[in-house]
Amino acid sequence: MSAGEARKRVLVVSGPNLDRLGKREPSIYGTTTLDDIHKAVEEVARSEGVDVAFLQSNHEGELVTAIGRAADEGFDGIVMNGAGLTHTSVVLHDAIRASGLPVVEVHITNTAAREPFRHHSITAGACLGTVAGFGPASYVLGLLGLVYHLQHRGR
Repeated sequence: MSAGEARKRVLVVSGPNLDRLGKREPSIYGTTTLDDIHKAVEEVARSEGVDVAFLQSNHEGELVTAIGRAADEGFDGIVMNGAGLTHTSVVLHDAIRASGLPVVEVHITNTAAREPFRHHSITAGACLGTVAGFGPASYVLGLLGLVYHLQHRGR
């Protein structure tokens, strides 16, 4: 970041049931909590000179509103785990497209290796890219990919 350049701001959005990480199906999702993930993302963001804010909601409308307003609130990009809404939500897809911001979709598990209904992401087509299957590190890898994009777009 050059002198006088504003720090990039990233919104990290987590969808339904992710507030239950650490307790929810630990054989699939592990024992790391969403707070643990947020701390790891915050640490990497700090080292990259990026400010992050976090939102988790079990309500589709709240996620849609946050994504839709992210640019108005000064965010430069979004890291999003839409959870189950990834596979069902046309309105989440539309909110991502309408936001005008680059969005990286992340998933803790490899959704392509899970139940057939998880193999298709409705939201991925509106996103810059997808990171899946690296456990909690998927959030950090998604952030790093987004930061790289923000720093190098237009070059």
